[in-house]
Amino acid sequence: MAATVGVVHCTFGPGEPAIEWPLEAPMADREQSYKSHTRWLPGFHFFVMPVLLINLINALRHVVQAPSRHTAWEVIFGAALLMLGFLSRIMALTVQDRVIRLEERLRLRQTLPADLVANIDALSHRQLVALRFASDAELADLVREIAGGRLATAKEIKMRVKSWRPDWLRA
Repeated sequence: MAATVGVVHCTFGPGEPAIEWPLEAPMADREQSYKSHTRWLPGFHFFVMPVLLINLINALRHVVQAPSRHTAWEVIFGAALLMLGFLSRIMALTVQDRVIRLEERLRLRQTLPADLVANIDALSHRQLVALRFASDAELADLVREIAGGRLATAKEIKMRVKSWRPDWLRA
């Protein structure tokens, strides 16, 4: 059994009825914690990136065994493909983090007591991203600890979260 975490709506033309597909999280992923919150995309992490890395290593082998302009170009092209894989992931995560920071600033403005609202703009982007896992009830205490210098890194913040808010819709 899977938990529904959202719905995708799609129409195929004017006047056509909308089709809805539920976005589901597998039962094993229903609860998140610090230990289980990392997102692995199997197609990317375990196929695309290893194939691109093996391709670059193979191109390096070719350039060592039979140096030529062609094999040198294969190394350059293999390195470019591997870099493209890394950069595409970094760009997706950067956009995701920007959206998370915006969402968290809005959530903090709505949930923090008035005396802590001034601290929102002092939070680093990594701190804001880490706070997304904290429940509304514990946000004020965490922001006080951050403002007091007792919590600084994203890891420290995530480790302090007691009631974990899962984030299923991540890149």
